[in-house]
Amino acid sequence: MKDKIFLTGGAGFIGSHIVESLVKDGYPVTIYDNFSSGRLINLKSVAKDITVIRGDIRDYPRLEKAMRKHRVVSHQAAQLEIFRCLKSPFEDLEINTGGTLNVLNAAVKNGVRKIINASSACVYGQAWRTPQEENHPTNPNWAYGVSKLAAEKYCRVYSERFRLPIVSLRYGIVYGEREWMGRVLTMFLRNVVIRKIPPVIFGTGRQLRDFISVADAAALHNACLKEPVIKHAEYNAATGIGTSVVELARIVAGHSQLKAKPIFENVSEGEVSRYIPGRKRIPQELQKMVLSPRRAFIDFGWVPLVSLVDGVKREMDWIARNPSFWPRAGKVKV
Repeated sequence: MKDKIFLTGGAGFIGSHIVESLVKDGYPVTIYDNFSSGRLINLKSVAKDITVIRGDIRDYPRLEKAMRKHRVVSHQAAQLEIFRCLKSPFEDLEINTGGTLNVLNAAVKNGVRKIINASSACVYGQAWRTPQEENHPTNPNWAYGVSKLAAEKYCRVYSERFRLPIVSLRYGIVYGEREWMGRVLTMFLRNVVIRKIPPVIFGTGRQLRDFISVADAAALHNACLKEPVIKHAEYNAATGIGTSVVELARIVAGHSQLKAKPIFENVSEGEVSRYIPGRKRIPQELQKMVLSPRRAFIDFGWVPLVSLVDGVKREMDWIARNPSFWPRAGKVKV
C-alpha cells in the first residue's frame, strides 16, 4: 500500500493540483488547510477520495494530532502575497517560518519518513547571474523571501539532526487553472477575458520571469516524493526560460479576440495604477527571475513539458468558463 500523504495547504492553487495528481496515482491523502485562501471547490474532482481537516499550521496541538499515522508530509501552506508581507512582516514570519517549524516538529514526533517543503525563487533576491542555479547567492529583497529562506534553513537543520529526508522546492512563477488573482498573468487575463481591455504593463515590461505550469510543478513534486532522498536538498521548480512581461502580454493578446496593443503605464514602484483599481506596483521589484532546472533533470530526469503558449491558453479558457472565480475589478476608462 502506498504511503499516506499529509498535505498542508491542499485546498490552495498549487496544493489542489498536487492533490489531484496524488489521488490519480493511488495515494491516500489528508488535507490540512485553514481555508484563508484555499477553497473546497478546488478539490471538487477528488472530494470523495480525500480526507479534509480544517486547521492552521500555527496551531501546533491540532496540527500534530492531525498528522498522526502519516508517513509523508507535503508542506504547501504559506503566506504568499508580497504586499501582505510588506504590510505585516511579523505575520509573514509567523506563518512561513513559525508554521514550518510546527510542521517539522510534528513530523519528527510522528515518525514521518519524508517531507517536501514548498519554498520560493524569492529566496535568491536580485539575480547576479541567470539562469539561477541552486548555489546562487541567497539575498532576498522582500520579507517573504526571508521567511521562506529561514524555513529552508530550519529544514536543513532538522534533516541533519533527525536524519529526515527533506526536499525544498523553489517554485518559479507557477501558473494555471485555479491560480489566485494578483500576479501579472492573472491581471492580464482578467483584463482581456473579463474586462475586455488590453493588458496593462508597469514600466518598460523588460522584467524577466520564469513561468512554470502547475502541472509541471506537480510532476516535479511527485518525482521528489517517489525518488530516494537521503538528506535535505533544494530544487528549482522552473523552466530555465526567461519571458519578459511584454512578451507575456503579447502571448495573452495573441490568444484573445481583443486585438489591442498593451497599455504601458509609467507608474513608479509603490504607486497606485490608474488602470487597475487598487493595484500598486510592487516596491523593490525583481528585474530577473530565471531559474535553472538542471539539478532536477540530473537527479530525477524531470523536465517541464507544458509550453507557456499552451499553458496560457489553458488558463485563459478556464477563466472564460469560470469568470466569477476572480474578484471583480472596477471599471476604468482606457
